[in-house]
Amino acid sequence: MIGVVAGVILNLGFLLGGVQSIRFELQSGHTKCIAEDIKADSMTVGKYSVVNPNDGYPIPDSHKVTVRVTSAYGNNYHYGDRVDSGQFAFPAAEAGDYMACFWVVDHKPPLTLTIDFDWKTGVAAKDWSNVAKKGQVDVMELELKKLYDTVTSIHEEMFYLRGREEEMQELNQATNSRMAWLSFLSLFVCLSVAGLQLWHLKNFFERKKLL
Repeated sequence: MIGVVAGVILNLGFLLGGVQSIRFELQSGHTKCIAEDIKADSMTVGKYSVVNPNDGYPIPDSHKVTVRVTSAYGNNYHYGDRVDSGQFAFPAAEAGDYMACFWVVDHKPPLTLTIDFDWKTGVAAKDWSNVAKKGQVDVMELELKKLYDTVTSIHEEMFYLRGREEEMQELNQATNSRMAWLSFLSLFVCLSVAGLQLWHLKNFFERKKLL
């Protein structure tokens, strides 16, 4: 039973730690950006490579890609200029959406590149095989270390989500308050216009001696 619970918690932890492993196509002269929502102080690692269209031969010079990884505030965390592969690793200084943008120079005729991209954050970003080698720990100790880090990640995620929920509640309250004032203002304007129209009609009829 304990093993089942531990397995469930581990699965939750690896879900909470973002993992994006994708393969996509990118046409020359175009840009493709991939976003990942990362918490502050979370570790993130990524690696990318252009798929060689000719197995057994060097990758062509035309199959190069420019890569830039930036935070939601525009800070640059990685830049690769016309490379066929690369990797990055950094702790997120601020929370928000981080963007990994890929761009290929324009070619005539157009080229289509296939790119493998692996992006991990949080618990999933840790290299547990290296932890086991460096720490000289056995399998049980390694599993306990994973479990501890996973529980810590879940705890931090809960506080992060609670903070986001409070921000959304404050935004909803502010929006509702503004909408209420706008409704009162609209009602006041409508009543004022109606009063002016009645006053204008009354004066008009009085001048025409219809009243």
